[in-house]
Amino acid sequence: MARGKVAAADVLRGLLGENDNSGGGGWRLPRRKPSTPPVIRVVDRVVTDVLDLRAVEVPYVLEFERCQFEAAPDLRQANLAGISFTDCDLPGLEARNLSSGNDVSLLDCRVSGLTDFTDAEIAGSVLLRDTRFSVPGGLCLHGDRLTVAGALLGFGIVTEGEVRLAGARIGGNVNLGSAVLENADGFTLNGNGMQVGGNFLGAFTSHGVVFLANARISSTLSLSGATLSRGPDFTASSDPHADPSATLFLDRVDVSGDLQLDRGFTSQGTIRAVNAKIGGTFTLAEAVLDAVSPPSAGTDPTGSGRALHVDGAEIGGDVVGRGVRIKGQLRMVDTHVRGSITIERATVDNPAADAVLANRSQIGSNFVVRESDVAGGLELRGITVGANLDLRGSRLIKPGKYRHQPREKPSLDIGGATIGRDLICARGDKEFVAHGGVRCRRAMIGRMANFNGAVLGYKLDSHALNAMGMQVQELMLNVVSPPKGLVTLRQARCTSLDDNENFWNATGFIDLDDFRYDSLAYPIDLRDDDQVQQRLRWLRQAMRRSYHPRPYDQFAEMLTAAGNEEHASTVLIEKQRLRYRAVAEGMRFFGPLVLVWSFLQRSMVGYGYRPARALGWLIAAWFLGSIWFQVQGRLTEINEDDHLPWNAWIYTIDLVVPIVDFGNKNRWQTPGASQWIASGLIVTGWILATTVAAGLTRMLKR
Repeated sequence: MARGKVAAADVLRGLLGENDNSGGGGWRLPRRKPSTPPVIRVVDRVVTDVLDLRAVEVPYVLEFERCQFEAAPDLRQANLAGISFTDCDLPGLEARNLSSGNDVSLLDCRVSGLTDFTDAEIAGSVLLRDTRFSVPGGLCLHGDRLTVAGALLGFGIVTEGEVRLAGARIGGNVNLGSAVLENADGFTLNGNGMQVGGNFLGAFTSHGVVFLANARISSTLSLSGATLSRGPDFTASSDPHADPSATLFLDRVDVSGDLQLDRGFTSQGTIRAVNAKIGGTFTLAEAVLDAVSPPSAGTDPTGSGRALHVDGAEIGGDVVGRGVRIKGQLRMVDTHVRGSITIERATVDNPAADAVLANRSQIGSNFVVRESDVAGGLELRGITVGANLDLRGSRLIKPGKYRHQPREKPSLDIGGATIGRDLICARGDKEFVAHGGVRCRRAMIGRMANFNGAVLGYKLDSHALNAMGMQVQELMLNVVSPPKGLVTLRQARCTSLDDNENFWNATGFIDLDDFRYDSLAYPIDLRDDDQVQQRLRWLRQAMRRSYHPRPYDQFAEMLTAAGNEEHASTVLIEKQRLRYRAVAEGMRFFGPLVLVWSFLQRSMVGYGYRPARALGWLIAAWFLGSIWFQVQGRLTEINEDDHLPWNAWIYTIDLVVPIVDFGNKNRWQTPGASQWIASGLIVTGWILATTVAAGLTRMLKR
């Protein structure tokens, strides 16, 4: 349709009542009710010159449809009843300090210059549906400190350049659904410090940086379905610790409702929400976060970069990441989540670095990383979890290395953590795998540490499990295969121990010094000698057949506390046997003698733990001695005046039983070999009788 030309001056005269509305000028002043502002419509016109309404009070609603402006309309300091541009071409719009009693609309327009709403006050809403703003590399929409009583609706808009709404106050919703924001090497949307009274909805596509730091959202901030990317040449901060590839800045944002980055949300860069405050749930379900690797990624301890950076954030509800796919690091140091963190059937890919870094974070309920594939480590040092830390069925591979040390980090590090209920590193739909092992040094676990069905470690010179100083009620170590590497249980404490042979067959040394457990999950029956011997074999295998007394003492104490003292003695006898063997190995020339002495003690008195054996040997010595003296015949009295009846049996018992005197021991001469036999019987009697007495004393004490 051909458009007639109209001079801007004619439009102004019409607005001021100086134009004849009855003519064919293409715009008219309709009759309305007195309480309703009249509407002036300009349709299908080319407006020449500048439509200058600066500082003019117009009590009309202005509507321009299918108009082309040769110069940017000037609405600065104007006081309008309302204004609308529909399907218009504008070289820009100057509306700084504009006051409008109704909506301001740009619907399906093409704006090739700056649209400036700085410090404007709109009593209605700002409607920008399907409008294209184009100022490549510069400001295309400027709305600093813009005040809108209603909503800001930019559904379907296309922008080339920066949309700046710093400090804007929007009373209702902000909706940028289906928008396309393009400013590759700068901010596509700068909403620093803006305030939104309703929801912020943004299922848009952005190629550049979305900057919403310090924003206040009174309801939900939803970017569900949004696609974010950025150019390579923009740095939003000079801070060397900042994220150089961030696509979305939510630092210090205050969202009273939920933060939704889910349902197809995609980011080709870092999502930052440092020190953010979120009143509801933070949702990442089915999102794709792909951190763009910085140039120094080869030596950067974050690996591929940070995909999500939420240090110091406070989240009033849950963090939900079911099905999320993350390439890079999930960093949430010192974060406080009052609900649960749930990451299920997810993929976190940050090999040779920390995939999840959550040191000192506080989780009110559960921390779940279940049935997920993680390339990289989970560093959760000093974390506090109110209920369960559940990694059931997850696979943790390709752990990183310490920054200043050559050795590898564990796949899971919860050193110093406090877990209210359970640590679950067990089998789910598939085995739990931790190639770098698990480090739970000094962890405090309220109820259970479950490693049933786990595969721990893959290098013989690294730690498969480091539980030094861990405290837990139930420790379950029914691993699916022998741990590959070292195992440390030094100073660990548990009430109940549930284990299997695979665990004790670890390929590396198992450090059990001062490891204490009060009972076994399946107690040893008083008649089950085989199980005691089996557990002794496990201990010898675990400590590589070297001598360490404390594990045997602990085993014996546990059996004694359960009333199984006979088996406790068996354990202590084995401990002494290994002690003498270790002593013999350290003595070059007298080692064989030590082994002989050990054999004699073990066979005769069970190192003092089998006093019944001493009594048997005492009776045997009496019997053999009696036979000897019976065969030798009557001995000669020492005192010729004595005439004693000879009895070999009474004489021998007088020799082997110390202290007690039956009146025979010192009254007979023992010539030749009999003298040595008698002396040997006396020494044997003292040794065996004192052992029997010690055993009887312990029995009487019990």
